[in-house]
Amino acid sequence: MSPRELLLDNARLVLPDRVVNGHLRVVGGRIRELGEGRLRTPSARDCDGDYLLPGLVELHTDNLEKHLLPRPGAHWPAAAAVRAHDAQLLAAGIATALNAISVGEEEAEQAVEPQTVLAALAQAREDGGLRIEHAVHLRCELPCPDLPQRLQPLLDAPQLRLLSLMDHTPGQRQFHDLERYRAYSARHGTARDDAGFGAHVRHLQDLQHRHAAGHRRIVLAMARERGLPLASHDDSELGHIAEAVDAGARIAEFPVNLATALAARAAGLSVLAGAPNLVRGGSHSGNVAASELARAGALDALSSDYVPGSLLLAAFQLGAWDSIGLPRAVAMVTHTPARAAGYDDRGALEVGQRADLLRVRVVRGFPHLEAVWIGGERRY
Repeated sequence: MSPRELLLDNARLVLPDRVVNGHLRVVGGRIRELGEGRLRTPSARDCDGDYLLPGLVELHTDNLEKHLLPRPGAHWPAAAAVRAHDAQLLAAGIATALNAISVGEEEAEQAVEPQTVLAALAQAREDGGLRIEHAVHLRCELPCPDLPQRLQPLLDAPQLRLLSLMDHTPGQRQFHDLERYRAYSARHGTARDDAGFGAHVRHLQDLQHRHAAGHRRIVLAMARERGLPLASHDDSELGHIAEAVDAGARIAEFPVNLATALAARAAGLSVLAGAPNLVRGGSHSGNVAASELARAGALDALSSDYVPGSLLLAAFQLGAWDSIGLPRAVAMVTHTPARAAGYDDRGALEVGQRADLLRVRVVRGFPHLEAVWIGGERRY
């Protein structure tokens, strides 16, 4: 074989519609050939019957913020944080990651400066310090008074792939329950007494009343001008889905209840839920369980959100369901998110696709990552 050729044999190939025992050939970083049966070619790598599936595609990882701010107020050097984050995602089988960066969210903005994150990602890429592909997902907090001014310079980021429309105003969407919002604020280092908490909530509600609608129109215009995909976020009412459809959104991220998820799917949006929600058996914030969405046929894609390793676990967990099966479950973490983000060159074991590949062995019911290839090159 030439240096740019890779032949994997004796693997269980997770194809888009079935699992087959077979082999796969990579040439020049692309899948050139795949088929059933063994080749027994001396130069081939024997996968010992392990699963071979596409590299995972992540639309909304918050993991980078953990490395940039491991404790409230404890800022970490951005260059080191980006490389540690990259290594963790690689070890989770994630080949393409859209890093979710908050623009205008009050607590998040105090923690992480978006320009710093983008610069660190760009520098690591230029230095060859990234082993997977990193793209950018900007989370646009609509009530922020100067959101357009904050967002405008970020839109030139070369790896920008997705904008999401956020509104974390307490009293609605994810934070219908104000006590849940109080707990969220405390976790982010902004605990307040009753008087201070009430004043803070009223302040945020006033910002929403004054700015959200106008900023929504501005962000939509920016997205249309650049042809960027859009996602809605934390939809809790049917009216929110109607707004998402009117905006031309492709993705409904983390719907709060089953009704909004069903409405989103009926309207043609890809419904994205949290893989940690599925693995744990429920939402940590009291929202609808991902398993309930799956049983209702209202789940299209999964995000690792705050636990990178949850994506592979969730795929194999869902893959064990007779009603879903492994090919469809794997598509929820590969093909579907890839297409939703505008990638057509990855996410499936098909001839011509980029050779982002995972070798996975199931031990005691849990998937263990044995190897990762990015563009046909062994990285893990």
